[in-house]
Amino acid sequence: MTMKQISLASSGFERRAKKTRKQIFLQEMNQVVPWTELVALIEPHAPKPGARGGRPPFGVETMLRIHFLQQWFNLSDPAMEEALHDTPLFRQFAGLDIGEDHLPDESTILRFRHLLERQRIGEQILAGVNAMLTARGLMLQAGTVIDATIIAAPSSTKNKEGKRDPEMHQTKKGNQWHFGMKMHIGADADSGLVHTPVGTAANVHDITQAVHLLHGQESDVHADSGFRGVHKRPEIIKTHPDVNWHVAMTPGKRRALDKDSLVGELTDALERTKAGIRAKVEHPFRVVKVLWGHAKVRYRGLAKNTAQFTTLFALSNLWMVRKQLLQMQQA
Repeated sequence: MTMKQISLASSGFERRAKKTRKQIFLQEMNQVVPWTELVALIEPHAPKPGARGGRPPFGVETMLRIHFLQQWFNLSDPAMEEALHDTPLFRQFAGLDIGEDHLPDESTILRFRHLLERQRIGEQILAGVNAMLTARGLMLQAGTVIDATIIAAPSSTKNKEGKRDPEMHQTKKGNQWHFGMKMHIGADADSGLVHTPVGTAANVHDITQAVHLLHGQESDVHADSGFRGVHKRPEIIKTHPDVNWHVAMTPGKRRALDKDSLVGELTDALERTKAGIRAKVEHPFRVVKVLWGHAKVRYRGLAKNTAQFTTLFALSNLWMVRKQLLQMQQA
């Protein structure tokens, strides 16, 4: 009598193995992402089984989980397809059977992403996540910090079209030239969570986007010295006349302060306090660009990349407050 061989993947040995950081990360994100609410946003637009039968489409939650895996691990559509075949942990997270032969291919993954882009689902995901966080007291409305970061784009013309992306532009920061786009964000001054992202070409000045980065309920806005004079701009006066602007002093003026005088000492202390508040806006940039590796654009055009970063900021918001959310679930 021959005994059926049991694979190590299902023998129970994995339960006693040390959990990797990737496993812990996915376990925590699985618990804090509001899957039911997000699936409900996409379901009305998702493809339905055909009247003539055939293989039914993959479920919305499965495809959404795969889409989020792409964002967290910075995978292209072909790389995501291969990862589903290579990594049992990813299949398990997506809700796919470990022994399943039929897995979403890169075309299926691409079509789902295009569906999200057409229906502007990324914006709805961010709004839904932020509504949940606000309801749980993790996002306040009193203050906003605004800032921008450059996302690099390929400057080479050695491609099929023989030219650079026409929607990307170059800009000079310090003594360095950069080619790509900018992500401007408005973030909660208390938590650093992003409430409003805007994508533009890299050469668009930060101050021109200030009016688009406010949610309208804040009383105070914090910004760096690049926003000097923002309170005098007509669009700001018209739409946000009562906002108190806390704009950083230019580095040159700050260096010129007489620190030995009382006025100079107090002014420098105030600038340090303002800088501490502004520092919170760097946290989502760090998560998206450093932790998840999205320092370069993946697609051509501003719309596709802005849609991707909008989803990334929704996920970074959940990541940044995951400990608090998990504690609330256990309470």
